[in-house]
Amino acid sequence: MTADSSRLIADNRKARHDYFVHDTYEVGIVLVGTEVKSVRAGKVNLRDGFARIHQNELWLYNVHISHYEEGNRFNVEPLRTRKLLMHRAEINRLVGKVQQQGYTLVPLNMHWSRNKVKVTLGLCTGKKLHDKRRDLAAKDAKRDMARALRERG
Repeated sequence: MTADSSRLIADNRKARHDYFVHDTYEVGIVLVGTEVKSVRAGKVNLRDGFARIHQNELWLYNVHISHYEEGNRFNVEPLRTRKLLMHRAEINRLVGKVQQQGYTLVPLNMHWSRNKVKVTLGLCTGKKLHDKRRDLAAKDAKRDMARALRERG
């Protein structure tokens, strides 16, 4: 197990299936104490998550961080909106792309970086059904070639 893979908290594998990822950004996330403990336990689901820019701030929606079992009254809402930390100039660049060019911001993974929780956001456009089918066909073809090479050698 490499150092990078052990630092991964959660991965949104469905995002690469549903979207074309054009660019990625690593951003910080504002969490409260019990959320950090749940994140350490790996109780994060990024599947339906997305990010929006509201009043020149970046917010993360629909990311489920489960309750910390021993957190009692300090636990917060699992699906609450969380603030993302990004430089103002980068947010301003994103505003134009997201509003005018039809892109969306999707969380691709959550990981540790220097003892801080970071989220990798992807600047994405949605895939059509035929794009998804083409990707699945290419994946099957690659798997068949690898199987044939294994049997041959």
